[in-house]
Amino acid sequence: MSNAIAPQDRIFVALDTPDIERAAALSKSLMQAVGGIKIGKEFFTAQGPDGVRLAAGGMPLFLDLKFHDIPNTVAGAVRAAVHLRPAIVNVHASGGRAMMQAAAEAARETAEDLGIEPPKVIGVTVLTSLDRQDLEEVGQPGPAADQVLRLARLTQDSGLDGVVCSPREIGALRQACGPDFLLVVPGIRPSWAASGDQKRIMTPQEAIAAGADHLVIGRPITAAENPLAAAQRIAAKLAGDAAESRAGAPVG
Repeated sequence: MSNAIAPQDRIFVALDTPDIERAAALSKSLMQAVGGIKIGKEFFTAQGPDGVRLAAGGMPLFLDLKFHDIPNTVAGAVRAAVHLRPAIVNVHASGGRAMMQAAAEAARETAEDLGIEPPKVIGVTVLTSLDRQDLEEVGQPGPAADQVLRLARLTQDSGLDGVVCSPREIGALRQACGPDFLLVVPGIRPSWAASGDQKRIMTPQEAIAAGADHLVIGRPITAAENPLAAAQRIAAKLAGDAAESRAGAPVG
């Protein structure tokens, strides 16, 4: 799947702000430079569905609300979310098989009722802010990669389209879940950007080479003096690397 995606379309920009005017301005300025925007809990709690519609401005939307509740409640939340026409929605894989199956069914049925393409429903495995010590403190001993792989397999078995995962687990997930399993990857930092609070990070080029489909990038773009230029710089590097890869590929 990953090879069919244009370099700029791989990028979803995280609009992690409660400010609707700033979010809408960023979305508008980045429309031709990236594949979409990600809107999460901070913005959604402050501005609600109408704010999401305004901020998205027609851009492909990753609605990052990480639903996690009993199956019936999550199904209802997903049904409501599909009315916002997202390209991607997510749920916590740790909510279990029944919850994920309910989410996938609700997305398909609601999209069919609305006559639209259903969103990709993906599972959240292990948050990129967590390392081994953090996981041990909440009763999940062992490397983060083991828990990611366990939850990704459960996600796939439950009929979801893919997962959100750390850059460091891309290779293992691609091998375990196959080429058509969608990998959406936060924790992405260009070499020229600060790492912030992300502990398991990778550059955009490294993540794509490892097998990521979409990259979620926030502060390296949104906090830049010129967000459009930062997004274009990342996309151009991805495009250049893709061209070099094709040029170096064996013929026949």
